[in-house]
Order: sequence, then C-alpha cells, then structure tokens
Amino acid sequence: MIITVTLILLLTLLVLSVPVAAALIILGLSIGTIFSDFPLYRAMGEISWSASTDFLLLSIPLFVMLGEILLRAGIAEKMYNALNRWLSWLPGGLLQANIGTSALFAATSGSSVATAATITTVALPQGRRYNYSEKLFTGSIAAGGTLGILIPPSINLIVYGFLTNTSIPRLFLAGIVPGILLALLFMLCLAIACIVNPQLSGGKQVVTWPERIESLKDLIPVLIIFVVVIGSIYAGLATPTESAALGVIASLGLAFRYKAVSIAFFKQVFEGTIRTSSMIMLILISANFLNFILDAIGLAEMLNDFVMNLGASPFKTLLVVIALYVVLGFFVETLSLMVITVPIVAPILINLGYDPIWFGILLILLIEMALITPPVGLNLYVVQGVRQRGSIVDVMVGAIPFVLMIAVMIVLLIIFPDIALYCTQFVN
Repeated sequence: MIITVTLILLLTLLVLSVPVAAALIILGLSIGTIFSDFPLYRAMGEISWSASTDFLLLSIPLFVMLGEILLRAGIAEKMYNALNRWLSWLPGGLLQANIGTSALFAATSGSSVATAATITTVALPQGRRYNYSEKLFTGSIAAGGTLGILIPPSINLIVYGFLTNTSIPRLFLAGIVPGILLALLFMLCLAIACIVNPQLSGGKQVVTWPERIESLKDLIPVLIIFVVVIGSIYAGLATPTESAALGVIASLGLAFRYKAVSIAFFKQVFEGTIRTSSMIMLILISANFLNFILDAIGLAEMLNDFVMNLGASPFKTLLVVIALYVVLGFFVETLSLMVITVPIVAPILINLGYDPIWFGILLILLIEMALITPPVGLNLYVVQGVRQRGSIVDVMVGAIPFVLMIAVMIVLLIIFPDIALYCTQFVN
C-alpha cells in the first residue's frame, strides 16, 4: 500500500511537471500525513539545516565554480584544439577529439552537464567547418559529457558518498579505470563506425608535428588542476572539500595567467555557479526530507525484508535493480533518480554482499546511460540547446551507439569487479 501510493504520487507530480525539489517535498509531506500518526513535518527545518550545512556538500558549489572558471577563461577551447591536433590521425578525427576533450575536462569539472555544454560550445563550429555528420558528432558530445560524473572529481560520486556514508577518496579512485575504459570504448566505437562508413568523417585535417608539440602547452592547465585537486586528496593534504577550494584557487590563477579575468568574467562565473549549485542543493535537501519520511514510516525496512524473503539470488536481485534503473532513467532526471533511490536500494545490495564502492561505480554507469536516453536524457537537451538548429531526434539517434558501449561497460564491471576495486586498495 505504501509503495503503491508513493509511486503513484511521485509519477503524478513528475507528469504534471512539478519542479523536482517541490515534488519531493510534497511527496514527503503527503506520505508522512497519510501513513504516520506523528507530525513528521516538524522535522523539516532540522533536516534541511543538517543537510545544507554538511561540510562535504560544500565541495559541490566549489567544483561547479571550478568548471565555470575553466569554461569562461577559454581554457577548454585551447584544450580541445590541442587534442584535435593529436587525435586528428585517428578514424573520425574531430569525433575522437570530442571524447578525449570530454575525458580531460571531466577530470576538472565533476559535472556531465557542464562537460557536455562546454564541449558542444567549442567543438560544434569545427564539426560544421569540416562537414561532419551532425547526428554522430552531437551524439559523441552528449556521450562524452557523461564522463564528467565518472572520472574524478565527480559531483555525483560525492552525492553517492554522502547518501551512503562511503569514502569519497575511494570512490574517486574507483572511477578512474572505468572512466578511462569507457572513453576508450567510445573512441573504438567511433573508429569502427568511421572505417565502415567513411562518410561519417569530415574533411581531412593536416597537422604537422611541430604544431602538435607546440599545442602541448594548452594541456598543462588541465594537468595542473587535476594534480592540485586529486593529488592533494591522496597526499593526505586536503579533504575533498578542501581540494575543491584549492582547485578553484588554481583555476583562478590560470584565468589571470590567460588574462581572461574581468568584471563580466566574474559575473558569468558566479551566475553559473549559483544557478547550478542551487538546483543541486535544493534537490538534495528535499530528497533528504523524503528519505527521512520513508525511513520513519518503515518503508526502507519493509523493502529490505521483502527482498530478503523472496529467496532470489544476489545476482538476480542485482539484475532487477539494473533493470529498474534503466527503466526509471527514461523518465526521471538523473540526480533526482540518485537521491530518491540510493538510500533504499544501496542497503539492500550491500546486505546481499555487494561492495558499496563497486555499486557506486555501477550506479554511475546506469546514470550515464540515463543521461543520453530519451525522453529525459539531460545531455541530449543540453547539446541540442547549444546547437540551436535541426531536431533533437538527430542527437538521440547519434547517441544510440554510445548507450550500447555503456551497456558493454556495465557487463564488464559485473564480470570483472576489480576494474573498479583494484585501485581502492591503495587508500584507506
């Protein structure tokens, strides 16, 4: 009864296009009133305060600001041009540069949306200039953008760690190898597609070795940011939140170095940071309240008992969870999907013996798939919004091969869990 009413209310609110944060609050208040004799709504203030003042969550606006600074300072465009010179010899040329730049930018931004928007802005004019197939070109950018939440630092991994009380440094380490492997799978997919159908590639670019060597200087800023952010964590010099602050300081130094700083620059950075951070934090606070209500009325415990009493094997239960996320990913915005489901699903799988670090990476891969599958694939709309011509169906069709590559990566992670867990042994 509780599960049925919860799902009906949630789906109704989402279908009515009620903002996600408001929908979660309304759902929590409604369920608390219907299924509890206690005035659970009185806990809203305390829960909102505790969630919004958590030191770990301060890293989210800092990582968002880091990505905004790199975008507004023009560092992302220089990085794209440099990688284009190094990857232009591969089948697909600029398409390969889309994935490579996305992977590098992911190592600084922590956001899939920021990565997709940034790479679309700098890459699309080049793709049109060399007459690339816009379907595959835009699809590759949307898919490459998903790497922003897998390769550390990742805002979604921070959220997962917050929701499950899991080590953020270990989650970051666990995301490195799967992130690199997924980027390579994307590039392999593009190479095969362009070999089979050369018309997908655009005009041939001629790049000399002196030009390649000269472009290496434009990759240095990203390496500096990555070393400052990730290196400070694993050297024991900073927490994830402190490392995010160090990254912001380093990125500001680079912006000054490139003479990109102005009043307009800071205005754009602060506006972008506030807009994105406010959305994320409001959803997190609302979800925290909803999860408190669900826990108070005993739903999480009931679901756990139900699954345990089914007698299904851990592997079959895992397959059901994967299928659930694939289906929900079609209809629910990805961050909302995480904060709604993780507090319920994660304890069930952990009790069945699955490693919480491993499940966190698997979850991120499922979220990546949701980002590029219609009708609510956020990256698809981000790319189309920057594109500003043609139909979004083109982007959706272009992203299909990459959905399959993510599915391959999920299978590999299930068969070989050490893909995610091997690196975590080097940190406590």
